[in-house]
Amino acid sequence: MKRMPPTAVLHVVVVVLLAVTSASEAAADDGSGPFGVTVTAVPSAETVRVGALFSGDGHFCTASVVHSPGRDLLVTAAHCLDSEGGRLVFEPGYRNGRAPYGVWKVVRRYLPGGWAKGQDEDSDVGFAVVAGKGDRGVEDVVGGNRFVTGTATGATAVTVTGYPNSRETPVRCTNKPTRHSRTQQRIDCPGFSGGTSGSPWVNGDGRVVGVLGGHEQGGVTPDVSYSVVLGAEAAALYRAAAKGPAVN
Repeated sequence: MKRMPPTAVLHVVVVVLLAVTSASEAAADDGSGPFGVTVTAVPSAETVRVGALFSGDGHFCTASVVHSPGRDLLVTAAHCLDSEGGRLVFEPGYRNGRAPYGVWKVVRRYLPGGWAKGQDEDSDVGFAVVAGKGDRGVEDVVGGNRFVTGTATGATAVTVTGYPNSRETPVRCTNKPTRHSRTQQRIDCPGFSGGTSGSPWVNGDGRVVGVLGGHEQGGVTPDVSYSVVLGAEAAALYRAAAKGPAVN
């Protein structure tokens, strides 16, 4: 379980959809190697779209900015958003106690029906809306990746970036996902320990095709991580979150 217990209570929207199969696929180049090697992520246009989620007890999960009309949307694991307590904030590009791109308050969250009803590991994807700053959203500040569904597992390499709760800098690893089951995919990357739940799996086209979570809430060892195979439920949840009311 790659997170620490959060303490955030937030407005939640649950989206329920009967499971169907998506036929679409996203293509991408394989990305850069070497594969399966985890390093400290250096600041870049890509890595600053990823940030740490904080509660009153410090950072406990990872999230990333995805493109939306409101320019205010994050994707993470559903299990990172379903706990009770106080304030929850997102700090993109967080590094060594500093938030160079600001602190963004989470004001709304979207959980799929499968997770909200029974914590189904095949529904462990969630979205969060953050309040803007004046007329600027978080995407205006750091950019955002496209969120896509229906990508075949292993069609391309992905890069995973996340924040272990034992570190104050993010880690990053590129590898090809493999099939764990019809609904779950896995990736072999060392060092993705507690706190990396919610880390985006980004392909060579800059598209989020997985989110660290799912089976065993992301995995019980730091060397093997999981993601839900993003399909119709995740697509419907994204559409609901992306068209939701803007909150400032």
